[in-house]
Amino acid sequence: MRPEDSAEAAEPGEPVSPLTNEAPPGASEAQAAAETAGTPGRGRCWLCPSPPCGSRAEPEAKKKAPCPGLGLLYTLLSAFLFSLTSLFVKKVQDVHAVEISAFRCVFQMLVVIPCLIYRKTGFIGPKGQRIFLILRGVLGSTAMILIYYAFQTMPLADATVITFSSPVFTSIFAWIFLKEKYSLWDAFFTMCSITGVILIVRPPFLFGSSSSGTEEGYSVHLKGTFAAIGHAVFAGMTLVILRKMGKSVDYFLSIWYYVIIGLLGSTIALFILGEWSLPYCGLDRLYLILIGGLGLSAQVFLTKGLQIEKAGPVAVMRTMDVVFAFIFQIIIFKDVPSWWTVGGAICLVASSIGAAIHRWYDSSK
Repeated sequence: MRPEDSAEAAEPGEPVSPLTNEAPPGASEAQAAAETAGTPGRGRCWLCPSPPCGSRAEPEAKKKAPCPGLGLLYTLLSAFLFSLTSLFVKKVQDVHAVEISAFRCVFQMLVVIPCLIYRKTGFIGPKGQRIFLILRGVLGSTAMILIYYAFQTMPLADATVITFSSPVFTSIFAWIFLKEKYSLWDAFFTMCSITGVILIVRPPFLFGSSSSGTEEGYSVHLKGTFAAIGHAVFAGMTLVILRKMGKSVDYFLSIWYYVIIGLLGSTIALFILGEWSLPYCGLDRLYLILIGGLGLSAQVFLTKGLQIEKAGPVAVMRTMDVVFAFIFQIIIFKDVPSWWTVGGAICLVASSIGAAIHRWYDSSK
Protein backbone atom coordinates (compact mmCIF):
# COMPACT_ATOMS: atom_id res chain seq x y z
CA MET A 1 0.00 0.00 0.00
CA ARG A 2 4.73 4.76 -1.18
CA PRO A 3 2.43 4.50 -1.28
CA GLU A 4 1.33 5.20 1.68
CA ASP A 5 0.73 3.40 4.83
CA SER A 6 3.61 1.81 6.72
CA ALA A 7 2.42 -1.65 6.51
CA GLU A 8 0.14 0.34 4.40
CA ALA A 9 1.32 3.04 3.12
CA ALA A 10 3.82 5.14 3.50
CA GLU A 11 2.69 4.59 0.02
CA PRO A 12 4.82 3.70 -2.81
CA GLY A 13 7.55 5.99 -3.35
CA GLU A 14 7.15 7.71 -0.09
CA PRO A 15 10.53 8.46 1.44
CA VAL A 16 10.56 7.55 5.07
CA SER A 17 12.59 7.98 8.20
CA PRO A 18 11.71 7.44 11.84
CA LEU A 19 9.18 9.67 13.49
CA THR A 20 11.85 11.25 15.56
CA ASN A 21 13.27 12.44 12.28
CA GLU A 22 11.86 13.61 9.03
CA ALA A 23 10.32 11.13 6.76
CA PRO A 24 10.79 10.95 3.06
CA PRO A 25 7.12 8.57 0.07
CA GLY A 26 5.16 6.94 0.78
CA ALA A 27 5.96 6.71 3.05
CA SER A 28 4.27 7.68 5.47
CA GLU A 29 3.77 5.15 8.21
CA ALA A 30 6.78 2.97 8.40
CA GLN A 31 8.35 5.55 10.60
CA ALA A 32 5.59 5.05 13.06
CA ALA A 33 6.24 1.35 12.96
CA ALA A 34 9.71 1.98 14.24
CA GLU A 35 8.33 3.76 17.28
CA THR A 36 5.53 1.36 18.06
CA ALA A 37 7.23 -1.88 17.21
CA GLY A 38 10.32 -1.24 19.27
CA THR A 39 13.66 -2.90 18.70
CA PRO A 40 14.44 -6.56 18.03
CA GLY A 41 14.98 -8.91 20.90
CA ARG A 42 18.27 -8.50 22.67
CA GLY A 43 21.09 -10.48 21.23
CA ARG A 44 18.86 -11.96 18.58
CA CYS A 45 19.41 -11.48 14.86
CA TRP A 46 16.45 -10.99 12.54
CA LEU A 47 17.88 -13.65 10.21
CA CYS A 48 18.60 -16.10 13.00
CA PRO A 49 15.35 -16.80 14.89
CA SER A 50 16.80 -19.67 16.88
CA PRO A 51 20.22 -19.08 18.43
CA PRO A 52 21.04 -15.54 19.54
CA CYS A 53 23.81 -13.74 17.67
CA GLY A 54 26.43 -12.97 20.26
CA SER A 55 26.47 -13.06 24.02
CA ARG A 56 24.15 -11.12 26.29
CA ALA A 57 27.25 -9.79 27.97
CA GLU A 58 28.19 -7.84 24.85
CA PRO A 59 27.83 -4.05 24.81
CA GLU A 60 24.35 -2.61 24.25
CA ALA A 61 25.30 -1.26 20.82
CA LYS A 62 26.11 -4.74 19.57
CA LYS A 63 22.87 -6.10 20.95
CA LYS A 64 20.87 -3.62 18.88
CA ALA A 65 22.69 -4.41 15.65
CA PRO A 66 23.91 -8.02 15.87
CA CYS A 67 24.20 -8.26 12.08
CA PRO A 68 26.04 -5.22 10.70
CA GLY A 69 24.47 -3.80 7.57
CA LEU A 70 21.29 -5.86 7.87
CA GLY A 71 19.15 -2.78 8.52
CA LEU A 72 20.47 -1.11 5.38
CA LEU A 73 19.82 -4.28 3.39
CA TYR A 74 16.21 -4.28 4.58
CA THR A 75 15.92 -0.62 3.59
CA LEU A 76 17.38 -1.30 0.14
CA LEU A 77 14.89 -4.13 -0.37
CA SER A 78 12.03 -1.87 0.69
CA ALA A 79 13.15 0.81 -1.78
CA PHE A 80 13.24 -1.74 -4.59
CA LEU A 81 9.79 -3.10 -3.70
CA PHE A 82 8.34 0.40 -3.41
CA SER A 83 9.70 1.14 -6.88
CA LEU A 84 8.19 -2.06 -8.27
CA THR A 85 4.85 -1.08 -6.74
CA SER A 86 5.07 2.32 -8.43
CA LEU A 87 5.97 0.63 -11.70
CA PHE A 88 2.88 -1.61 -11.62
CA VAL A 89 0.66 1.36 -10.74
CA LYS A 90 2.04 3.11 -13.80
CA LYS A 91 1.41 0.03 -15.94
CA VAL A 92 -2.25 -0.23 -14.89
CA GLN A 93 -3.53 2.63 -17.05
CA ASP A 94 -7.09 1.32 -17.54
CA VAL A 95 -7.92 1.28 -13.83
CA HIS A 96 -8.61 4.55 -12.00
CA ALA A 97 -6.21 5.50 -9.20
CA VAL A 98 -9.08 5.45 -6.69
CA GLU A 99 -9.95 1.89 -7.67
CA ILE A 100 -6.34 0.81 -7.30
CA SER A 101 -6.41 2.27 -3.78
CA ALA A 102 -9.58 0.33 -2.99
CA PHE A 103 -8.02 -2.95 -4.14
CA ARG A 104 -4.94 -2.29 -2.05
CA CYS A 105 -7.07 -1.54 1.02
CA VAL A 106 -8.91 -4.86 0.58
CA PHE A 107 -5.59 -6.71 0.34
CA GLN A 108 -4.24 -5.03 3.46
CA MET A 109 -7.45 -5.66 5.36
CA LEU A 110 -7.01 -9.40 4.87
CA VAL A 111 -3.61 -9.09 6.55
CA VAL A 112 -4.38 -6.55 9.27
CA ILE A 113 -7.54 -8.17 10.71
CA PRO A 114 -5.78 -11.42 11.80
CA CYS A 115 -2.96 -9.33 13.29
CA LEU A 116 -5.40 -7.27 15.37
CA ILE A 117 -7.18 -10.41 16.56
CA TYR A 118 -3.88 -12.05 17.48
CA ARG A 119 -2.64 -8.96 19.35
CA LYS A 120 -6.04 -8.48 21.07
CA THR A 121 -5.97 -4.72 20.54
CA GLY A 122 -9.57 -4.33 19.41
CA PHE A 123 -10.78 -2.40 16.38
CA ILE A 124 -11.69 0.97 17.91
CA GLY A 125 -8.70 2.17 19.89
CA PRO A 126 -8.27 4.30 23.02
CA LYS A 127 -11.06 6.83 23.51
CA GLY A 128 -8.78 9.87 23.57
CA GLN A 129 -6.95 8.82 20.39
CA ARG A 130 -9.87 8.00 18.10
CA ILE A 131 -10.05 11.44 16.52
CA PHE A 132 -6.35 11.17 15.64
CA LEU A 133 -6.87 7.67 14.27
CA ILE A 134 -9.67 8.93 12.04
CA LEU A 135 -7.54 11.84 10.82
CA ARG A 136 -4.67 9.44 10.19
CA GLY A 137 -6.99 7.24 8.12
CA VAL A 138 -8.39 10.13 6.07
CA LEU A 139 -5.03 11.78 5.39
CA GLY A 140 -3.17 8.53 4.75
CA SER A 141 -5.72 7.13 2.30
CA THR A 142 -5.95 10.48 0.49
CA ALA A 143 -2.18 10.57 0.17
CA MET A 144 -2.21 7.10 -1.37
CA ILE A 145 -4.84 8.02 -3.97
CA LEU A 146 -2.95 11.18 -4.91
CA ILE A 147 0.37 9.42 -5.46
CA TYR A 148 -1.28 6.69 -7.53
CA TYR A 149 -2.86 9.38 -9.70
CA ALA A 150 0.53 11.08 -10.02
CA PHE A 151 2.18 7.84 -11.11
CA GLN A 152 -0.46 7.39 -13.80
CA THR A 153 -0.32 10.93 -15.20
CA MET A 154 3.35 11.92 -15.13
CA PRO A 155 6.77 10.29 -15.62
CA LEU A 156 7.56 7.73 -12.93
CA ALA A 157 10.82 9.37 -11.86
CA ASP A 158 9.24 12.83 -11.58
CA ALA A 159 6.43 11.62 -9.31
CA THR A 160 8.82 9.58 -7.16
CA VAL A 161 11.23 12.47 -6.73
CA ILE A 162 8.52 14.95 -5.68
CA THR A 163 7.43 12.62 -2.88
CA PHE A 164 10.83 13.22 -1.30
CA SER A 165 9.65 16.70 -0.31
CA SER A 166 7.56 15.07 2.43
CA PRO A 167 10.18 15.63 5.20
CA VAL A 168 10.02 19.36 4.58
CA PHE A 169 6.26 19.41 5.17
CA THR A 170 6.71 17.20 8.22
CA SER A 171 9.10 19.79 9.69
CA ILE A 172 6.66 22.61 9.03
CA PHE A 173 3.65 20.81 10.50
CA ALA A 174 5.65 19.60 13.52
CA TRP A 175 6.66 23.22 14.10
CA ILE A 176 3.05 24.42 13.88
CA PHE A 177 1.21 21.65 15.74
CA LEU A 178 3.84 20.03 17.97
CA LYS A 179 5.78 23.23 18.72
CA GLU A 180 9.03 21.67 17.55
CA LYS A 181 11.94 23.84 16.57
CA TYR A 182 12.06 25.09 12.96
CA SER A 183 15.65 26.19 12.35
CA LEU A 184 17.41 28.03 9.56
CA TRP A 185 18.53 24.62 8.30
CA ASP A 186 14.90 23.55 7.96
CA ALA A 187 14.17 26.75 6.00
CA PHE A 188 17.14 26.01 3.74
CA PHE A 189 15.91 22.47 3.06
CA THR A 190 12.46 23.88 2.30
CA MET A 191 13.91 26.22 -0.30
CA CYS A 192 15.87 23.32 -1.85
CA SER A 193 12.66 21.30 -2.15
CA ILE A 194 10.79 24.19 -3.75
CA THR A 195 13.65 24.63 -6.22
CA GLY A 196 13.58 20.93 -7.05
CA VAL A 197 9.83 20.96 -7.71
CA ILE A 198 10.17 24.03 -9.95
CA LEU A 199 12.89 22.33 -12.00
CA ILE A 200 10.67 19.28 -12.49
CA VAL A 201 7.49 21.22 -13.29
CA ARG A 202 9.29 23.82 -15.46
CA PRO A 203 6.46 26.41 -15.48
CA PRO A 204 6.24 28.23 -18.84
CA PHE A 205 6.39 31.69 -17.25
CA LEU A 206 9.90 30.85 -16.00
CA PHE A 207 11.24 28.42 -18.62
CA GLY A 208 9.27 29.41 -21.72
CA SER A 209 6.58 27.45 -23.56
CA SER A 210 9.10 25.29 -25.42
CA SER A 211 10.21 23.58 -22.19
CA SER A 212 6.76 22.56 -21.02
CA GLY A 213 5.91 19.87 -23.54
CA THR A 214 5.43 16.30 -22.29
CA GLU A 215 4.05 13.19 -23.85
CA GLU A 216 0.74 13.47 -21.97
CA GLY A 217 0.49 17.21 -22.39
CA TYR A 218 1.61 19.86 -19.98
CA SER A 219 -1.83 20.26 -18.35
CA VAL A 220 -1.94 16.58 -17.43
CA HIS A 221 1.66 16.76 -16.27
CA LEU A 222 0.74 19.71 -14.06
CA LYS A 223 -2.21 17.83 -12.54
CA GLY A 224 0.10 14.93 -11.73
CA THR A 225 2.57 17.34 -10.16
CA PHE A 226 -0.09 18.85 -7.90
CA ALA A 227 -1.18 15.34 -6.94
CA ALA A 228 2.40 14.37 -6.04
CA ILE A 229 2.84 17.54 -3.98
CA GLY A 230 -0.52 16.88 -2.32
CA HIS A 231 0.69 13.40 -1.43
CA ALA A 232 3.82 14.87 0.17
CA VAL A 233 1.71 17.34 2.18
CA PHE A 234 -0.76 14.72 3.44
CA ALA A 235 2.06 12.26 4.16
CA GLY A 236 3.81 14.92 6.24
CA MET A 237 0.60 15.59 8.18
CA THR A 238 0.10 11.86 8.69
CA LEU A 239 3.55 11.50 10.24
CA VAL A 240 2.87 14.36 12.63
CA ILE A 241 -0.36 12.67 13.74
CA LEU A 242 1.40 9.34 14.20
CA ARG A 243 4.04 11.06 16.27
CA LYS A 244 1.36 12.80 18.32
CA MET A 245 -0.20 9.42 19.17
CA GLY A 246 3.20 7.84 19.83
CA LYS A 247 3.21 4.38 21.40
CA SER A 248 -0.22 4.79 22.99
CA VAL A 249 -1.81 3.26 19.88
CA ASP A 250 -0.89 -0.11 18.41
CA TYR A 251 0.73 0.24 15.01
CA PHE A 252 -1.64 -2.25 13.37
CA LEU A 253 -4.61 -0.34 14.76
CA SER A 254 -3.45 2.81 12.95
CA ILE A 255 -3.18 0.77 9.76
CA TRP A 256 -6.69 -0.59 10.35
CA TYR A 257 -8.14 2.92 10.41
CA TYR A 258 -6.18 3.75 7.27
CA VAL A 259 -7.51 0.66 5.53
CA ILE A 260 -11.17 0.86 6.55
CA ILE A 261 -11.48 4.62 5.93
CA GLY A 262 -9.57 4.31 2.67
CA LEU A 263 -11.83 1.50 1.46
CA LEU A 264 -15.04 3.31 2.38
CA GLY A 265 -13.87 6.59 0.89
CA SER A 266 -12.60 4.95 -2.31
CA THR A 267 -15.84 2.99 -2.78
CA ILE A 268 -18.00 6.10 -2.38
CA ALA A 269 -15.76 8.11 -4.71
CA LEU A 270 -15.84 5.38 -7.37
CA PHE A 271 -19.63 5.30 -7.48
CA ILE A 272 -19.80 9.10 -7.59
CA LEU A 273 -17.26 9.25 -10.40
CA GLY A 274 -18.76 6.25 -12.17
CA GLU A 275 -15.30 4.73 -12.53
CA TRP A 276 -15.93 1.35 -10.88
CA SER A 277 -15.09 -1.53 -13.21
CA LEU A 278 -13.23 -4.81 -13.08
CA PRO A 279 -9.92 -4.85 -14.98
CA TYR A 280 -10.45 -5.94 -18.57
CA CYS A 281 -7.46 -8.25 -18.81
CA GLY A 282 -5.84 -10.79 -16.54
CA LEU A 283 -2.55 -8.89 -16.61
CA ASP A 284 -4.11 -5.84 -14.95
CA ARG A 285 -5.59 -8.10 -12.28
CA LEU A 286 -2.16 -9.55 -11.65
CA TYR A 287 -0.74 -6.04 -11.34
CA LEU A 288 -3.35 -5.17 -8.72
CA ILE A 289 -2.43 -8.23 -6.65
CA LEU A 290 1.26 -7.38 -6.95
CA ILE A 291 0.62 -3.78 -5.90
CA GLY A 292 -0.99 -4.98 -2.67
CA GLY A 293 1.56 -7.69 -1.92
CA LEU A 294 4.71 -5.76 -2.83
CA GLY A 295 3.53 -2.60 -1.10
CA LEU A 296 2.92 -4.47 2.13
CA SER A 297 6.25 -6.31 1.87
CA ALA A 298 8.07 -3.03 1.28
CA GLN A 299 6.61 -1.57 4.45
CA VAL A 300 7.59 -4.65 6.46
CA PHE A 301 11.21 -4.44 5.27
CA LEU A 302 11.34 -0.70 5.92
CA THR A 303 9.96 -1.21 9.43
CA LYS A 304 12.60 -3.83 10.17
CA GLY A 305 15.31 -1.56 8.79
CA LEU A 306 14.19 1.30 11.03
CA GLN A 307 14.15 -1.00 14.05
CA ILE A 308 17.79 -2.04 13.82
CA GLU A 309 19.52 0.82 11.99
CA LYS A 310 20.01 4.52 12.72
CA ALA A 311 17.79 7.05 11.00
CA GLY A 312 20.53 8.85 9.06
CA PRO A 313 21.82 5.84 7.10
CA VAL A 314 18.24 4.65 6.49
CA ALA A 315 17.29 8.05 5.06
CA VAL A 316 20.24 7.89 2.68
CA MET A 317 19.48 4.33 1.60
CA ARG A 318 15.82 5.20 1.00
CA THR A 319 16.90 7.51 -1.83
CA MET A 320 17.64 4.37 -3.84
CA ASP A 321 13.92 4.52 -4.57
CA VAL A 322 14.69 7.43 -6.90
CA VAL A 323 17.50 5.51 -8.58
CA PHE A 324 15.23 2.53 -9.26
CA ALA A 325 12.50 4.87 -10.57
CA PHE A 326 14.93 6.42 -13.06
CA ILE A 327 16.09 2.97 -14.16
CA PHE A 328 12.52 1.72 -14.69
CA GLN A 329 11.53 4.87 -16.54
CA ILE A 330 14.47 4.57 -18.94
CA ILE A 331 14.37 0.79 -19.48
CA ILE A 332 10.65 -0.04 -19.24
CA PHE A 333 9.05 3.14 -20.60
CA LYS A 334 11.91 4.26 -22.89
CA ASP A 335 11.63 7.75 -21.42
CA VAL A 336 14.98 9.42 -20.71
CA PRO A 337 14.58 12.14 -18.04
CA SER A 338 15.73 15.64 -18.96
CA TRP A 339 18.58 17.38 -17.21
CA TRP A 340 15.98 19.61 -15.55
CA THR A 341 14.46 16.54 -13.94
CA VAL A 342 17.87 15.30 -12.83
CA GLY A 343 18.64 18.69 -11.29
CA GLY A 344 15.29 18.73 -9.52
CA ALA A 345 15.91 15.21 -8.24
CA ILE A 346 19.26 16.22 -6.80
CA CYS A 347 17.70 19.21 -5.00
CA LEU A 348 14.80 17.22 -3.57
CA VAL A 349 16.81 14.17 -2.53
CA ALA A 350 19.50 16.35 -0.97
CA SER A 351 16.91 18.30 1.02
CA SER A 352 15.21 15.08 2.14
CA ILE A 353 18.47 13.52 3.32
CA GLY A 354 19.59 16.77 4.91
CA ALA A 355 16.34 17.22 6.82
CA ALA A 356 16.39 13.62 8.08
CA ILE A 357 20.04 13.74 9.16
CA HIS A 358 19.56 17.15 10.79
CA ARG A 359 16.64 15.87 12.87
CA TRP A 360 18.51 12.71 13.72
CA TYR A 361 21.53 14.76 14.86
CA ASP A 362 19.38 17.04 17.02
CA SER A 363 17.58 14.10 18.64
CA SER A 364 20.88 12.35 19.45
CA LYS A 365 22.27 15.30 21.41
